[in-house]
Amino acid sequence: METLNTGTDELLARLDARVATITLNRPAKRNALSDRLTPALRQVLLDLEQRDDVGCVVITGSGTAFCAGGDVSGMQEDIPPDGEGAPQNPAAKLKQLIHRQETLTLRLHQLAKPTIAVLPGVAAGAGLCIALACDLRIAGQSAFVTTGYRNIGFSGDYGGSWLLTQLVGPATTKELYFTGRRVAADEALRLGIFNTVVSDDQLPAAAWALAQDIANGPAEALGYMKKNINAAADSDLRTSLALEAERLLRCADTADHREAVAAFLEKRPPQFNQS
Repeated sequence: METLNTGTDELLARLDARVATITLNRPAKRNALSDRLTPALRQVLLDLEQRDDVGCVVITGSGTAFCAGGDVSGMQEDIPPDGEGAPQNPAAKLKQLIHRQETLTLRLHQLAKPTIAVLPGVAAGAGLCIALACDLRIAGQSAFVTTGYRNIGFSGDYGGSWLLTQLVGPATTKELYFTGRRVAADEALRLGIFNTVVSDDQLPAAAWALAQDIANGPAEALGYMKKNINAAADSDLRTSLALEAERLLRCADTADHREAVAAFLEKRPPQFNQS
């Protein structure tokens, strides 16, 4: 196992058997974002994307929370603290917030690796957006989500309105934004916000098994799958067919494809990502 340096103890990261685990580590604040944690998270995502020995990225929170969103106690400016001094010019404020969003949830949504959010507890506001930007979400029975923005007089940020709409549709998204109510684990599973819910004590093992299964799959093919599915949200069928055809032909030239065919013929499990 390799411990990765994030530059702050508010964000922990390690790499083990092709699974990179990022842990938001402010348990006393329910892992709320901060001007140290969030820039570190942006940077570690960039670093992990470049590594061939990373097959899956897991994001979780320490203690009994995933991420409570912005730290309300630190909201002295018009936008939450996030690692840079808040500019006073309205146009500069807008530019800064757009940059923050694009370099966190957009980057996570488009990351070239499969991503899993593991929720031991609450995901609220921007913390919910981080979970939604991941490809899959597995939660403990005690977990719940809330948009939370109405409770602090905000309309929403970090792409939650788009990300949630992709999963549950506009009517349910509006209800969850307008009311800010808690959505318990079982309801989140029924709505499609969570992919899997397990008992709290089973969460670490279940998350590890899922991450291992994905991390040891055909990396290039999985990356193309993610791109195809992401593009489908904004594409018609003809465009999707063309993208799938191009990327499938690229996969046909990979060592992983040749190994999978050989394994099928030899009636054995394939061994992907072999150097």
